[in-house]
Amino acid sequence: MFGFTFTVFLSAFQLLPTAPFHILDLGGSKFAAGLFLGLLTYSSAFSAPLTGGLADRVGKRRMLIVGSLAIAGFSSIYAVLRDYRILLALVLVHGVFWSGLLSASSAYITDIIPPHRRAEGISYWGLSNILAIAVAPQVGFAIYARGWGSVCAATAALNLAMAVIAWRLPPDVRLRPGTHHGPLIEWHVLLLSITLFLYSFGYGGITSFVALYADANGVAPKSIFFTAFALAILVTRPLSGRLSDRIGHRRVFLPCLGLIVAGLALLALDGSRRGLVTAAIVFGIGLGSAYPAYAAYVMHHVPDSRRGAAFGSILAAFDTGIGTGSITTGWIAQRAGLSTAYAFGAVLATLSIPFFLIVERRFLRAERTPAERAIG
Repeated sequence: MFGFTFTVFLSAFQLLPTAPFHILDLGGSKFAAGLFLGLLTYSSAFSAPLTGGLADRVGKRRMLIVGSLAIAGFSSIYAVLRDYRILLALVLVHGVFWSGLLSASSAYITDIIPPHRRAEGISYWGLSNILAIAVAPQVGFAIYARGWGSVCAATAALNLAMAVIAWRLPPDVRLRPGTHHGPLIEWHVLLLSITLFLYSFGYGGITSFVALYADANGVAPKSIFFTAFALAILVTRPLSGRLSDRIGHRRVFLPCLGLIVAGLALLALDGSRRGLVTAAIVFGIGLGSAYPAYAAYVMHHVPDSRRGAAFGSILAAFDTGIGTGSITTGWIAQRAGLSTAYAFGAVLATLSIPFFLIVERRFLRAERTPAERAIG
């Protein structure tokens, strides 16, 4: 599954940074170029609760195979299109299959990780996309130098490799005959996952504009935030996952929300080289450790037959936050500067803490540690 997800993101992040340049070559505007990622993200976010529930019904492994083959097909079609408007229309459908891949793979990995090591397993597995994102854009641009068709061919080949990996995976964990899946959308998880929307908003603004922020403050290299951020996640995520399983997922998740707030606040207050590195480390520890703890916590409260739907709801909230944060941060920055935009992100992230506590109390029972569950 690490290999499958690494290939998923290696493929996607060769296509995503190069597609805007191809749209510009086809005569599209900068706004149209930016729509490729925006439309993919929102399409994935809005369809994820449905595709996640569908994975529960048709089988997660089957969803991985179908999604991989479908995206290989889209990549092949992108190579021959000469109208960027058709390309943008197709990316809306592409996003639906992308959400199916992410929801089904998350649910599949949860099925095979022992419950008492769930956060640790999700932490290790989650490093696959971080490593892929670290190398994929450079690979993508190197291939793009040979032409857009070469990028599409490489992406299609990687997706076919994904389909082969998925086909070779063990079959899904079989549920008892007559298991009731319930509605397609896991509404309680979707509502609770607004917590993720509130803190991923700032992450969206960082992803799109922190390099510009560094450049405006005379910091070199411009990618220094991302380097420190990635290293912080790689070092701390496996440790925090193990700690989360040992002392309780909630006890790790809540301090992580505080670290996310602190990281955004530090970014808003100090745009110097030292400020960016410090903010990146604090934010990276918080963001990198929060998701495994949250996912493991939610899965403790969701029936086995609803894991795909639950992950679909989590993905919907997180991706919507990233997309909205990117767009809104640009709007605020144009009027009041990036420091103000990141301060706004910190305020929204602060709201995630009381929101989680209120909604959790209403919809979820209190979590017990593995040791407490073992003794009943």
